[in-house]
Amino acid sequence: MSSSSSPSVAGVPSPAAVPLIDTDALVIGAGPVGLFQVFQLGLQELHAEVVDVLPHAGGQCVALYADKPIYDIPGLPVCTGQELTDRLMAQVRPFAPGFHWGQQVSRLEARQDGHFELHTQSGPAFRARTVFIAAGVGAFVPRSLKLPGLDAFRGTQVIEGGWSAQAMAKLREPDHRWAVLGNDDTALACALQGVAEGRQVTLIHRREQFTAEPGLLQSFESARAEGHLQFIAGQPVGFTADDVQHRLSYLKIATPEGQTLSVALDTLWVCLGLLPQLGVLSEWGLAMARRQLTVDPATCETSVPGIFAVGDVNIYPGKKKLILCGFHEATQAAHRAAEFLDPGKAPGPLLYTTSSAKLHRLLGVND
Repeated sequence: MSSSSSPSVAGVPSPAAVPLIDTDALVIGAGPVGLFQVFQLGLQELHAEVVDVLPHAGGQCVALYADKPIYDIPGLPVCTGQELTDRLMAQVRPFAPGFHWGQQVSRLEARQDGHFELHTQSGPAFRARTVFIAAGVGAFVPRSLKLPGLDAFRGTQVIEGGWSAQAMAKLREPDHRWAVLGNDDTALACALQGVAEGRQVTLIHRREQFTAEPGLLQSFESARAEGHLQFIAGQPVGFTADDVQHRLSYLKIATPEGQTLSVALDTLWVCLGLLPQLGVLSEWGLAMARRQLTVDPATCETSVPGIFAVGDVNIYPGKKKLILCGFHEATQAAHRAAEFLDPGKAPGPLLYTTSSAKLHRLLGVND
C-alpha cells in the first residue's frame, strides 16, 4: 500500500506498546448494521472483533429508540430497537465475535505488512486484515455539562452518561448524596438506582416534564411521593468546591422563579443524552463528502483498499439511510472483503443458507 493511499495516523505520539489482538476484520460500531456485518463476515469464514463506544450493543437503535416500534425490517412487521438488537446478537453467536464495549477507536495506521493497526483510547489494540466502519452518524458520546472549572471533577465526582458498575468503581468515598441531571430513561433509572442503594438523591431538570418510559416514570413518582428522592426544576449555573479537600460540594441551580438554590452533593450524574460525533474518523485520510465516507456502491469499499464503510456513515449516489439498505451494504462488503483477502482465488458459486451444507456447518445447523 503506497503512502499516498494510506490513511493518516490520528492522534498524538505513538501509544506505549500493547498486545495486539489479531483478527480478520475489525468492525467499528455495534448497531444493527455493524452486527449484521459480523454475520455476513462469518458466512465468509472471516472472524470479527467489534468495538463500540457504548456499553452495550444496538448503537443508535437502542440509544435513541430502544422501545419505539420499527416497521420496515423485512419479515418483521413490527419490532423495537432492542428486540432487533437482541435478534441480531443471537444471529452472530455461532461466529463468536469478540466485543469490546465502552471503547472508541482513536488511532488507525496502515502497516507495512498490509494489515491495519488500530488503538482505542483506553483499552485494547488490534491488528486487522480489514476494517469495517459501521459508526452510523458517529460515535454516541454523552453530552457534557458546560460549567467553567468543572473539568477538574470529571470522572471522579462528575460522571457523564448515567449509572454503571464501571462508573461506580471510579467514585470517591464518601458517596452519600447524588445529584442527577436529566429527564429521560437514563436519568430516572440512575436516580432510582441511588434510591435502591439508600443514597440521598436529587433529580434536576429545567422543567417538570419527563421523556422516560411509563414504568420508570411510575417508579420515579412513587419514590418521590414516599420522600425517597426530591425533584428541583432549574438549570445548573455554577458550583462550589472545597479547596482543602479538592472536592465538589454544591451545585448551584437557577430556578424558573429567579431563585438560586445550592444542592449538596458527593456525586453529580450528568444524563443529558448522547451526541453523535465522527471524531477521529474524519482524520484518517479517507475520502469524504458531507461529513460521510464516500464508497464504491458495489462493494462499500472506501478510498483505501481494505477499509469499508456501511450504514449511515457512508454516502454514494442514491444512498438511502435505512437499516435494510445497511444490511445490503454489509453483504456486499463482506463478499468484497473475502476477494480482497484472497485475490488469487477464483470466485465460487453464491451459497444460500437454505441449502448449503458449508453454511449450515458454519451456523451450527444440523442438516
